[in-house]
Amino acid sequence: MNFGRIADGRIAVIEGRRFWDISDLTRGYGQECSMVALISNFDALKDRIGPALSVKQPASLDEVRLGPPLGRPSKVVAIPSNYGKHIREMGGDAAPAAVEMFLKAPSAIVGPGQEILLPRGAGRVDHEAELVIVIGKKACSVSIDEALDYVFGYTCGLDVTVRGPGDRSMRKSYDTFAPLGPWITLKADVPNPDSLSIRFSINDEVRQLGSTRDMIFNCAQLISGVSRVMTLEPGDVIFTGTPDGVSPLRAGDRLRIDIESIGGMQLTVGSR
Repeated sequence: MNFGRIADGRIAVIEGRRFWDISDLTRGYGQECSMVALISNFDALKDRIGPALSVKQPASLDEVRLGPPLGRPSKVVAIPSNYGKHIREMGGDAAPAAVEMFLKAPSAIVGPGQEILLPRGAGRVDHEAELVIVIGKKACSVSIDEALDYVFGYTCGLDVTVRGPGDRSMRKSYDTFAPLGPWITLKADVPNPDSLSIRFSINDEVRQLGSTRDMIFNCAQLISGVSRVMTLEPGDVIFTGTPDGVSPLRAGDRLRIDIESIGGMQLTVGSR
C-alpha cells in the first residue's frame, strides 16, 4: 500500500494511477490532513482504511499534482559513505567503522515533478540517489534486532550536494536539496529493504545503477545507530547513502529516480 500527499495537502492511498482521499481519517488527531498524524496513529487507523476505500470513489493521479509525501518531519537524517564504490569514487579508501550521520534541513524537501534549484555561485552540485526510511514510531536506543519494527515505510530520495570543503549539513540543506517521493510504500510491501535496485538517470542517460545489498550498514543497523544518538519521531526520515555514479547537475536537466518495490519520480533542475 502506498500513501501519498496531493499538492493541496490531502492525504491519499495510491494504487497505480488512481488515488483515494483519506484525509478525513486523520481528523481528531491534532494535525488535520497530516501524513505525520497518519503515521503516528497508524495502529488505530489501519483497520479503518480498507472500509473507507470501499465506499470512496477513486480519482485519477493524472488530474492532480503530487507533493512530497512528508512536508516537514522533525528530522531529516542522512548517512554518508555507506557504499564502498562511492567512497572510492570520492577519493576515499576506508569504510567507516561505525554509523555516521548528518542532518539536512526539513525545509529542503520538495516532491515529485518539482525543480531542484542550483544556488548561484555554489560550484559543483551533485545528485545522490538513495533509499529513504520513514520512521513509524518513537525510537530511542533501539537494538538492531528490533530496529525494523520502528519503520513505517520507504520512499525515494535525492541527497543533493554542493561539493567542496565546509560544513556538510550546510552544503546539503539548500532549499530543494531533499526531494522525496513519489509516495511512502508501507514496510509490509518491502519485505527486504536491503536488496532493492536503485536507478537514477539524467536526460534518459543512466548515471547510477546500484543495489541496497551493497550498503556497508543495512537499514536495521542505521536505525539502531541513529537512535542511539537522537530520538527518532514518527515521520522522521533517514537517507541511507548513495551508490557510486554521482555526477554534476546542470540547469535544464531532467532527472528520474526509481527504486524497486517502491516506484519512481521525475524532477527537473533550474537555477536561482
